[in-house]
Amino acid sequence: MKYLLSILLLSISSSIFAQTGRITGKVRDLQGEAVVGATVFVKTNQLYGANSDENGQFVLELPVGVYNLICRMEGMNTDTIQINVTENGVIELDIPMEEISTVLDVVEVKVGKFDKPLEDQTVSIEVLKPRLIESKNTRSIETALDQTPGLNILDGEPQIRGGSGFTFGVGSKVAVMVDDMPMLSGDAGRPEWGFIPVENISQVEVIKGAASVLSGSSALSGSINIRTAYPTSKPLTKVILYSGLYSTPSQSGTKWYDDTPLISGATFLHSRKYKQWDLVFGGNFNYDHGYMGPPEYKDTLAWKDTLTNFNNKQMVSKRARVNFNLSRRAKNIKGLVYGINGNFMLAETNMVLAWLDDTSGLYRAYPGAVFLQKQMIFNVDPYILFTTKNGGKHSLRTRLLRTLNEMTANLDNQSTVLYGDYQYKTSIKQIIPVDFVGGITAQHTHSYSNMYRGSGTPVNQMLNLSAYAQAEKKLWKRLTLSVGGRLEYFQLNDSITALKPIFRAGSNFKIHKATFLRASYGQGYRFPTITERFIQTGVGSFGVFPNSELRPETSWNAEFGIKQGFKIGPVMSFIDVAGFWQEYQNTIEYMFGIWHTFSSLEEMSKGAGFKFLNTGKSRVRGIDASLAGTVAVGKKGDLTFLCGYTYIVPQTLNPDYLYATDSLNRKFTYNTTSLDSNSRILKYRFLHNVKIDMEYTLLKKISIGFSAKYYSKIINMDAVIKDFEETTNNINLIPNIRYMDYYNDHRFGNWIFDARISYLLKDKHRFALIGSNILNRTYSLRPLKIEAPRTVMLQYTLKLGGD
Repeated sequence: MKYLLSILLLSISSSIFAQTGRITGKVRDLQGEAVVGATVFVKTNQLYGANSDENGQFVLELPVGVYNLICRMEGMNTDTIQINVTENGVIELDIPMEEISTVLDVVEVKVGKFDKPLEDQTVSIEVLKPRLIESKNTRSIETALDQTPGLNILDGEPQIRGGSGFTFGVGSKVAVMVDDMPMLSGDAGRPEWGFIPVENISQVEVIKGAASVLSGSSALSGSINIRTAYPTSKPLTKVILYSGLYSTPSQSGTKWYDDTPLISGATFLHSRKYKQWDLVFGGNFNYDHGYMGPPEYKDTLAWKDTLTNFNNKQMVSKRARVNFNLSRRAKNIKGLVYGINGNFMLAETNMVLAWLDDTSGLYRAYPGAVFLQKQMIFNVDPYILFTTKNGGKHSLRTRLLRTLNEMTANLDNQSTVLYGDYQYKTSIKQIIPVDFVGGITAQHTHSYSNMYRGSGTPVNQMLNLSAYAQAEKKLWKRLTLSVGGRLEYFQLNDSITALKPIFRAGSNFKIHKATFLRASYGQGYRFPTITERFIQTGVGSFGVFPNSELRPETSWNAEFGIKQGFKIGPVMSFIDVAGFWQEYQNTIEYMFGIWHTFSSLEEMSKGAGFKFLNTGKSRVRGIDASLAGTVAVGKKGDLTFLCGYTYIVPQTLNPDYLYATDSLNRKFTYNTTSLDSNSRILKYRFLHNVKIDMEYTLLKKISIGFSAKYYSKIINMDAVIKDFEETTNNINLIPNIRYMDYYNDHRFGNWIFDARISYLLKDKHRFALIGSNILNRTYSLRPLKIEAPRTVMLQYTLKLGGD
């Protein structure tokens, strides 16, 4: 009754006497940056309120009187200001807000679509900060991502919690996003890791579990969301120079080069604010001698290897990339920001599918199983952002992505992707207060390549339309509930269509100051790529064959987790443990068979080779745990750490399901195609995975870092690898692939160690020595491909300005 009377009196005073004053102000953080979306309202009457706009500014008109104003923002300490409003008076306020300090502030991040604290999320998320990326001399982002608990990058292919096997990077089951824009190639669905601007990353968010509702198709087992950094109040200039080399492989007799295996390059970045403008300009130039050599020509070959008879210099990789972000805050329209981003890259590299043999040819490619690639790729991204007076945020992001690949063996391909996404995000205050995000997305891919003539034409087109929405509600300051949905529509070449709704829901309950329980359920959906359906080519002794009947993959993921923050003496940290259950339907795998008859070795590639197939249902259960935090060491040192352990049980649910029959009438099931089918374990998975990274810093100048990764042995793989080796043993005219001896002799896990040390001089110059695989271990993670030997790098960083 008292509250209603207060509203009535204020309403009568305002309407009858019209005696009002004006309050204007700016909400900012302690560093001076604008706080967008803060709510300023009268304590006794929330009908009088306003939200800060893109510049942190707000305007409020109140009847004459004395009021207590409340300024509130999620994740910040609430502030109260007393004001005296006089008739026609103008009050100007400057409101500094401080972030809430809790034991979990060791990560100091907000994540997800709603920019909420990490501990409030309803799904499992790991976060990488730019310090780790830079300290490991990351030349391509996947090398840093591979340090993330629960995520493995297997020869360029991302895998989260064992959600996929290995398909040479085609048809990624993990969505890769940069600033909410997809970064998978339009025709193959392959991540373009070298194209991502590692020099300008503010943080990386890895969502574990089906995430298609907000991340779109391909987020079957999770997504990687990369956020680039915006200019701060102080201009920033950063230059990184690096040079190093590969060590001689530890296995004797495997060195294939007689020159120096150098790695060198430079990275640069400049960002600044100038009046209404924000500008970011950066780039990277990289030279990599490479550790894999060309095939070794032998007179015993059944054919003369003219397609892959390369020399050592042709195996060198080179890359030049520049990018820019340009935005302007409109003067005359408050809350309006518009701009354009761009990225351009030229690269030369190689793709090695299999080694020559497991002895002297360990670091050489097999004839017909290596390709040289020249790539030009660029994107242009115009966008418009608009924040309304009540805090609603509209965004329209568009993209033109063009990719041209010149490849040996007549494997040239090119594609053009047109992409657009409109999104609206707001906090609804009326009736039931809730945070809401929704939008519509369209993507059109035009591809041209003779490789994809399996469709009947080298020209193929795919259209994807989708609508999505998600709402989050916080109850009693402890319980967060979220629910969302997406509707996906695909059309391929005017003949193949698909319509699929998907859903998710989650909850997070704060049971104590730093104890959070969460539970979630999410669905995933992935439409096959142009490459998977229509690729048709033959090189050397094998080919790749189309499958126009390939069906979309679907998945669902359920998990229950707990995040516990704690402070014990000098240790401030949190531990996160989650149990998860994932199931997949119509799983797509890359299978070898004799799909057409052939009469001679020269025609082998026309009949024998790989095809993408739907292999049935599978399930992955497991436990995922991570530990992150800091330790104060004395008065002048601190230790930061990020550790994780993942245990999975990936199994087929229908081991006798018949999904293909080849021309030799061989029946393809899990049991008949597996090297070891006894435990029903899926192929190419690591059941145990450990990730550790630690860095000790003294006086904020000397830093010593250490990383470790453990991959358990692969239990199961394709039986055809053994069959193919036996075939090459029996035919003297083609090289013996030789893998099974290596596989049987290395049925153990692999520990890989990295180390680094750096020194900061005068807060501007940093000198670092960085080593990867420092024990120079010879190891293989996926069949027929050896990993890199030890690399040792010297790095110099010059940093001027910035916050």
